[in-house]
Amino acid sequence: MFSAEAGAATMSKPKEISYSGYLQLDRILQAQQPLSTAHDEMLFIIQHQTSELWMKLAIHELSVTCKMIAGDNLQPAFKTLSRVSRILEQLNSAWDVLRTMTPSEYTEFRGSLGQSSGFQSWQYRMIEFLVGNKNAAMIGVHHDDKAIVERLEAALFAPSIYDHTIRLLHRRGLGIDKSVIDRDVSLPHVCNESVLSAWLLVYRNPRRFWELYELAEKLVDFEDYFRRWRFNHVTTVERVIGFKRGTGGSSGVSYLRKMLDVVLFPELWQARTQL
Repeated sequence: MFSAEAGAATMSKPKEISYSGYLQLDRILQAQQPLSTAHDEMLFIIQHQTSELWMKLAIHELSVTCKMIAGDNLQPAFKTLSRVSRILEQLNSAWDVLRTMTPSEYTEFRGSLGQSSGFQSWQYRMIEFLVGNKNAAMIGVHHDDKAIVERLEAALFAPSIYDHTIRLLHRRGLGIDKSVIDRDVSLPHVCNESVLSAWLLVYRNPRRFWELYELAEKLVDFEDYFRRWRFNHVTTVERVIGFKRGTGGSSGVSYLRKMLDVVLFPELWQARTQL
């Protein structure tokens, strides 16, 4: 016989969370809403959605890495930097899938995109700011979203991961110029002789400066993957849309090619030529 006590116990028992519920798969799998009948639009949507998810994780990891380096907590920072490099590897693989789409297949739904463009990805801009490629003008793209503008401005005026690293070199007594420590961090870092000299000392004495040596290599590894991501972006766009202007009004391939010349951690690359 069903008792009141048994009924109360059943009602108070927490509901077991399901795999689908925990991951909110109903929301995720309903988020693909093609605007045309073109078969390949689903590929286009999913590739960009999954890339934004990986970028969200990269921002999560880079943000905590900045705090770790600022707090001289380097061992966990090595792990998070390695994780971000692996995230970039996933993002690079995503371009391989998108490149299976031909120009004629993209043309079938390109008109449906209107003015939307990857150029408008605020998460990509956030990653650029976190790693030091600062450009205040790029925030204007998001002027209609106050919350996003505030997040990007906060990142613009905060030290980048390389700013934190240079300050670490200073704290470790490697003679960084005061002008570099006190510089305006809302601007991109410019190669500096004192920073280069510090890295040369680290690379010539790895046992003495093992943590700094390992941090340097993690940063180089990150930038290596980041360059590949940019390169794959350029070649994918060239393959799929050629030299047409981007849907969001950007210059398309020519803009992306300029990004290939950006060097995030210049002294780490220059040091290699002087060892």
